[in-house]
Amino acid sequence: MYASGKYSSRGPALIPRMKTKHRIYYITLFSVVLLGLIATGMFQFWPHSIESTADWTLDKRSVHDAPLIHLPVSSPIPERGDLSCRMHTCFDVYRCGYNPKNRIKVYIYPLQRFVDELGVPISSIGLSREYNDLLSAISDSDFYTDDVTRACLFIPSIDVLNQNSLRIRETAQALAMLPRWDKGMNHLLFNMLPGGPPDYNTALDVPRDRALLAGGGFSTWTYRQGYDVSIPVYSPLSADVELPERQPGPRRYFILSSQTAIHREYRAELERLKEENGEALLLLDKCSNLSQGAASARKRCYKGQVFDYPQILQDSSFCVVLRGARLGQAALSDVLQAGCVPVILADSYILPFSEVLDWKRASVVIPEEKLSEMYTILKSIPHRQVEEMQRQARWFWEAYFSSMKAIGLTTLQIINDRIYPYAAHTYEQWNNPPVVKWSSVNSPLFLPLIPPRAPGFTAVVLTYDRVESLFRVITEISKVPSLAKLLVVWNNQNKSPPEETLWPKIGVPLKVVRTKENKLSNRFFPYDEIETEAVLAIDDDIIMLTSDELQFGYEVWREFPDRLVGYPGRLHLWDHEMGKWKYESEWTNEVSMVLTGAAFYHKYFNYLYTYKMPGDIKNWVDAHMNCEDIAMNFLVANITGKAPIKVTPRKKFKCPECTAIDGLSLDQTHMVERSECINKFASVFGTMPLKVVEHRADPVLYKDDFPEKLKSFPNIGSL
Repeated sequence: MYASGKYSSRGPALIPRMKTKHRIYYITLFSVVLLGLIATGMFQFWPHSIESTADWTLDKRSVHDAPLIHLPVSSPIPERGDLSCRMHTCFDVYRCGYNPKNRIKVYIYPLQRFVDELGVPISSIGLSREYNDLLSAISDSDFYTDDVTRACLFIPSIDVLNQNSLRIRETAQALAMLPRWDKGMNHLLFNMLPGGPPDYNTALDVPRDRALLAGGGFSTWTYRQGYDVSIPVYSPLSADVELPERQPGPRRYFILSSQTAIHREYRAELERLKEENGEALLLLDKCSNLSQGAASARKRCYKGQVFDYPQILQDSSFCVVLRGARLGQAALSDVLQAGCVPVILADSYILPFSEVLDWKRASVVIPEEKLSEMYTILKSIPHRQVEEMQRQARWFWEAYFSSMKAIGLTTLQIINDRIYPYAAHTYEQWNNPPVVKWSSVNSPLFLPLIPPRAPGFTAVVLTYDRVESLFRVITEISKVPSLAKLLVVWNNQNKSPPEETLWPKIGVPLKVVRTKENKLSNRFFPYDEIETEAVLAIDDDIIMLTSDELQFGYEVWREFPDRLVGYPGRLHLWDHEMGKWKYESEWTNEVSMVLTGAAFYHKYFNYLYTYKMPGDIKNWVDAHMNCEDIAMNFLVANITGKAPIKVTPRKKFKCPECTAIDGLSLDQTHMVERSECINKFASVFGTMPLKVVEHRADPVLYKDDFPEKLKSFPNIGSL
């Protein structure tokens, strides 16, 4: 009656009353849903374990939340470390398997607190902010997996970045207790500050079995080539101090030394250099008149004058990085960030990521015993090369040094490249900044190895009207084994090149490019048809060079890809009576130029000649129809600071069938203009970059009394 009265007070019932069994069912269903929502909400705010989440930030997870693990005194200790370990002996690549992305999977162990039987932690700092940042970056990357069965590489959550904070024996015992340790197989440890007083070993002293070590202070004695990874010592200033990028170029100081803990013998030598070179060298030390602390760490002093550090590094072209108690120094990172070229004096030091980074592009490495010669050595480096090194130094820092994330992911990528070599990053990817000039053409100054023989060279023949001689040159060049392509630059706008059927039949592609104007500089234009690094520039009347001579010249260029390697040698002399430079074509004991009528060079110099030639030299050459070869010699010598290389003994290059009206070099005024060219170019460059040498390159055994079949280049011609 109570129910019916209730319903009647509100009007007629629209919903029939639910049966008891149905009501129980829906109440139960509602309860289950409600409990599920509550459980989901609690899960969102409950601290997750590291195995099931990528959240490694200190704000949300502290080492104090981690479970406590006691280490019995009798816990096993790993072996010291196998110096013979290599990827094929101590790393199980089969665990990585094949995957479409060619990417290793990395598992991070759950965070745990290890203590001995007395409750004393194995580390005085627990989990450092730097190691937390490293693990967070890895857990956020494509390398990370929370599925231990899929993992190829294992990273302990035990922080061994700084050996000073570790108890060596107990840390080793903690590593051995990891469930997948298996004598360190496929495990990676990160350490930046190895060793301790008094010896300061250059590798982590913690016994680690076969584990890979990403170490910040390796020497050639402790580094396992192709197994360990040399990493930088992270500088905390990277996160605290922002240095805006400066344009490359001359700075207020030429050399700067800012390290405070330098051995007294090195400091005495630096002070002597300071006395000899005055204001060009700034020698800083810690400030004795400031109280110790974070603020004083960012100051440097010289005779009472206080400088902000690391900002002062941006005021120098070169910055000294000397070894301290440890080989690896955080100062290297500070110097790179400042865009200052590091001058590294640390014998046997394995530079960070040197497995993939070409440090010649960003630094100068000098033996410690040559510290006294440092100023002279650095002064010999061309200005443009210094500017390129400044750019490269800054980019190295941005890409590989600027954060723990950059250091960690670079380390994993190096290991990934070893495991999947067919998908590895190329030299260019590792060493070229993202904005690459000139269609990804690489400078020969920084080629990491001898250029491969397989691609061969492209022969570029500049011609105007000598068809018969041109065809003979093409026929002879086609006999050279390493010829990859032949490009004819047709420089005659009033006459069409011969029909296709008339050209010699050769075994490599033959392309003809017609120019719009008759300019000598057309021979050095960076044509898209030039796909090889090596270029042979050759005139259409150089018919006397044999295939052996040309092949040998190419082999020499492969050894010296930053040089002009050619056949006709010339010399520049100073005329004391006239007080100016003179061009010399007579046979002498010296050479300072090789003419590009027959010379090998790197195609990079085509871009420099066309787009970066100083002053009005290029226009001057085209207007006078002379000296493009001398201009190229000036350009290469100024960039490299090196002399050209003359190959083979041949000195006569005149075409016996050519008449005086056929060739530019036979004009009576030609030689006079050549001397004018040298003086003109020296004035534009502001210096005389040409270098004089007294040697040439000849094949081994070429003059020895051996059977011809035993000689690699039997037919290298005569004088």
